[in-house]
Amino acid sequence: MGIYLNPGNDTFSIISHSKLYVDKTGIVNFTNNYIGEIRPYIASSRPRRFGKTIAAETLAAYYSNGCDSEELFSELKIARYTSFKKYLNQFDVIFMDLRWMYGDALAKKKVKKDTQIIPYIQSLVIDELRNEFADCVADDDVSLPAVLARINDRTKRKFVIIIDEWDCIFREDKNNQVLQEEYIDLLRGLFKGAVADRFVALAYITGILPIKKYGTQSALNNFREFTMLNPMGMAEYFGFTETEVQWLCEKYDISFDDMKQWYDGYSFRKAKHIYCPNSVVEAITNEEFNNYWTKTETYELLKSYIAMNFDGLKQKIVDMLAGKRCKIDSDTFQNDMTSFKSADDIITLLIHLGYLAYDRANEEAYIPNGEVRSEMVRAVKADGWDEVYKAITDSEKLLKATWTMEEDKVAKMIHDVHTANSSSLVYNNEISLSSIIMLAYYSAAKDYTVIRELPTGEGFADMVFIPKRSTDVPAMIVELKWDKSAEGAIGQIKDKGYVDALKEYKGNLLLVGINYDKKTRVHQCKIEKYEMK
Repeated sequence: MGIYLNPGNDTFSIISHSKLYVDKTGIVNFTNNYIGEIRPYIASSRPRRFGKTIAAETLAAYYSNGCDSEELFSELKIARYTSFKKYLNQFDVIFMDLRWMYGDALAKKKVKKDTQIIPYIQSLVIDELRNEFADCVADDDVSLPAVLARINDRTKRKFVIIIDEWDCIFREDKNNQVLQEEYIDLLRGLFKGAVADRFVALAYITGILPIKKYGTQSALNNFREFTMLNPMGMAEYFGFTETEVQWLCEKYDISFDDMKQWYDGYSFRKAKHIYCPNSVVEAITNEEFNNYWTKTETYELLKSYIAMNFDGLKQKIVDMLAGKRCKIDSDTFQNDMTSFKSADDIITLLIHLGYLAYDRANEEAYIPNGEVRSEMVRAVKADGWDEVYKAITDSEKLLKATWTMEEDKVAKMIHDVHTANSSSLVYNNEISLSSIIMLAYYSAAKDYTVIRELPTGEGFADMVFIPKRSTDVPAMIVELKWDKSAEGAIGQIKDKGYVDALKEYKGNLLLVGINYDKKTRVHQCKIEKYEMK
């Protein structure tokens, strides 16, 4: 066994025997389906702390012929599949942690950043190949693709190549075009063309970013890409599923409702509820729900990117903080951290970083959960968005004023938030008003499940605030009007039977009508208690 060639299964053994291990070995059956097929090249990109390295270690332990892993996997999910023994420990595995190798290269004083990093990285692997295949690797060999091709030609052995943090160079050295192009050339040598197809049984690369585009084309367009925009058949391996989280909560007597509020929200066609694994594990370990995953170096990236002055970016961030979903075009993003041309490019990057989630069916971005929302608020405060931060901090006062039915105070606070946070382009429309109301009631997420456009009675209630089981606050139905009256809004709630949506609710209920006069820019509020029958 070596560091890079057939690293063995010791690391996975530690992982799989840990107290909070969740069995995701089904991913092995997924990758097994690509061996022997055209294009056995998989690129899986997802945010930090979403289990990328654990997946890579799992694959290395399964495929490597430098160890015996049958007993280790025999009680795990992969053992239930017919493909289990077919490829178990059948290949030479090359495992490259690019972030570590890149850092090691920089630590060597003799390595000059622009010219020797990629040759140095190749030399680390070639040295181990030389020890294993002495008859195939010469002392002066410097090209890793050429060495692998020669080994295959003489021995007919194929390799499983796993690269963890494959995009490290694009993130850590994002302005170094020379280094990036040299690195892409290495990847092309490893993974593109008829020669590479002979020595690669499977390639699995994982990182945060999808493969970089040059123009409209991927630099490695033979890879099958599974991303936060569209993970396709790998969706259940992009984090913990709801079933897995429920199991953990039951096992360790942790509130599933709180876990869901804090960490749920990423949703894909084939996995509707995905949680950040690191956050779930930390919450159980520490017996406290908190902001865990976002306390990484990516927070500095979040601050710098939302500070970029692209037209419409600030308004979209405000809308999403208010609970709205924003339509975006993700196709222009170049899969790097420098080639931004629009607000949509920034938002697409934030999706890949995990700060936003993506509804592929509707092409909409949104803030997924309480953990990320709290980090967004911190970033907004740090960047000096004073009016937005004030609306958020004042939202608790607004909520209490609503509960105590202080109509004039509620109207004045909503007016202040609307004036400060709506651009002149969108100030006078109902969509803007709806988003502003949600921003104004930001703190309600603590005590309520908030549903917008809830079908009920003879129409749709604009906003319904349903108290969580652990709280003792009144339910609220909020109806918005434009150039009409707050009293009319209350009348509509009653006449169209919106209260029927809460017929199972037995507590206090407030009906809240809010009207905005377009000409005077004055807000009105009417609040009534409603007796549930």
